[in-house]
Formats: sequence, structure tokens, C-alpha cells
Amino acid sequence: MDPLTHGLTGAAAAQSLADKEKQRPAAVTAFVAALMPDLEFFIHKSSDPLFHIEVHRQFTHSFVFIPAGALLTAALLWWFLRRRLTFGELFLFSLLGFATHGLLDAATSYGTELLWPFSDARFAWNLLPIVDPILTLGMAGLAIAAFTYRRRLFGWLVFGWLLLWLTAGFVQRERGKSAMEELAAQRGHHIEQLVVKPTIGNLILWRSTYFTGDTVRVDAVRAGIIRPLQIYPGDTAPLVVPERDFADWKGTTLYGDILRFQRFSDGYLTLHPDKPEIIGDARYAMIPTSLSPLWGIRADTTRADQHVPFLNFRDAGSDVREEFLRQLRGN
Repeated sequence: MDPLTHGLTGAAAAQSLADKEKQRPAAVTAFVAALMPDLEFFIHKSSDPLFHIEVHRQFTHSFVFIPAGALLTAALLWWFLRRRLTFGELFLFSLLGFATHGLLDAATSYGTELLWPFSDARFAWNLLPIVDPILTLGMAGLAIAAFTYRRRLFGWLVFGWLLLWLTAGFVQRERGKSAMEELAAQRGHHIEQLVVKPTIGNLILWRSTYFTGDTVRVDAVRAGIIRPLQIYPGDTAPLVVPERDFADWKGTTLYGDILRFQRFSDGYLTLHPDKPEIIGDARYAMIPTSLSPLWGIRADTTRADQHVPFLNFRDAGSDVREEFLRQLRGN
């Protein structure tokens, strides 16, 4: 989730419990604490590009790290807020803010390792886009009211608004999922794995990705409120199976990195349509009907002893924006 929404969620957690005279310092504390888990974004290992994406949303987002993260936040803020809050209060409000971060991220589609180090499973409930302006603006208005009037009610209203939006995301996701299962049956496809997730900034246009046999298929589902569901058929591509397609390189650094990327991508691997040396994560693209990935790795078999580079392919040109908006409007 974006930093502002994280901060507002953390602040609301503190505002819903703090006494009136401590509402503001409590909100500031929890706001900062809710941002702290994303400091792992700056952890890199130059010799191993995949290390960064493995660490992102990992240990700092897990349940077991919450007390340690809260303690660190309280210690940092003690010098600024020690005249307003006791250290115990700083720790409590930091704990509340820190605890909201991983759960909110798990409501999006990227995947969050809530159970690290006991499990490397990435939880992605696909209920919210990474950025949702309507959700964030509603939360901001209520959070400002809570900060201004110092009343717990507004903190609870922030969570009420968030719960409402999560419920809407659940309903929309299930509508899109049901539509795609029905369409796949009409196509004569047996779905082996399916993910339906919201596109950026809205809960109307969803991206469906599934594979049947050795083929990956993407479609867009516009789950409008008034008009019936609309489906935009998308691209298909062969599924990349490392055990089959890169069997000759087993035991090499290249092969190990492809398996790591396969775990990160939950198995949704395809070749980039314009760059055959690139293995992409088929779950993400700028256009929901496209299999041109947002990111991928370069599988250079001539350098099988070296770690693969991790590359981004974000194209937000006018053609891409127009096609996305056309589908979002239901044209």
C-alpha cells in the first residue's frame, strides 16, 4: 500500500484508543511507526539483484517483528515526544501503528510474508490496489477530523471506512473470479491456478490471470455497479517451466535464480513478448489484457554462473494510458 494510507491507518489505530489530551502525539507516533516496516525497501545486495525483492515485505512485515519494530520506533521518537508521552505509551502507540502495516499490505496483490521466519508463504488477498485515491482521501478527511477535534470516534470511523472498502473489494473480486471461472468453462479450459486482482487506483477494472495446461491466459473484467460485467479477452503465452525449459542448466546460479523468481511470481512465468531472453511475472502488466510484464529477469544462458538481473518495464505512454482508460470506462 502507498505510504500515506499506511500512515493514516496507523494513526487511526492510535486515535481510536488514546485519551483526548494525548490524541495528537499518539497519532504522530503511530503514523511514523506504520511507515517504518518499509525501510527494508532500501536493503539491497549488489551482487544478487533478487535479494531485494525477496526481502521486500518480508521480515519487517511479519507478525514476530512487530514488537521489535515498535520498540525501535519508540526509542527513536522518545527524544521528540518524551514530554508528551511516557516511553510505555510511545511503545503502545508504536505497536498499534506497526501492527497495521503488514495486514494492510496483505490486502493488496504483491504478497506479504506475515509468518516469516516460520513460513515463506506470501499472503496476497487481492482486495485493494496498491494505490486507491478514493480510499485514501476518505481516510485522510476522517483522520484530519480526529486530529482537529481529538475524538476517538473519528479514529473508529477511519477503520469503518477501510472495512467498507475492503468489503467492496472482496465482493468485486468474487464477482470477477466467478465470471472468469464461467468463461474458462465455456472455453473448455481447466483452470489449474487463477488470480483475479484489482488494477491500479480502482475497484472496477480487474485483471484475471490463469494457466491451463502449459498456457497462461490473461483477461480484463470490468465489474461495474450499474452495467453488467464486461470481459476484455487478453493475451495468451506458453508457461515457462524451469524444470523443463532450463533442465540443461540445473545446478547453476542461473537455474537457482529462475526457481527463486518462480516462487516470487507464484509460478506465473512467461517470456516477454518482445524480449525472448526475459522471463516475466505474468500477474502484472500496465494493461490488464497484456502479457508484457511490469518486471522480469534476464535469463542469459551464456552467464549461467552469475546472478540474473532484475528489470522493470513500466511503460506509461499515451497509448497505454488510453487503452487502460478505455477498459476502465467500459468502452
